[in-house]
Amino acid sequence: MQEEIIHITTEFIKLEGLLKFAGVVETGGEAKLAIQQGDVSVNGEVCTMRGKKIRPGDVVTLPDIKLSVQ
Repeated sequence: MQEEIIHITTEFIKLEGLLKFAGVVETGGEAKLAIQQGDVSVNGEVCTMRGKKIRPGDVVTLPDIKLSVQ
């Protein structure tokens, strides 16, 4: 599994925005689909909310990638 550390400079970033910012998906539509299909977990729990606020310390995982937000 590929691991990446993503640095954000704001209090939080929405889940779909994080996926685009990290380059995991190319479009908002791809992010929406991945999230709605249950392919994305936040801190070990499947998350289907596109607008979920991701803060430093959170870990977002997809089938082949782990994003640690700082």
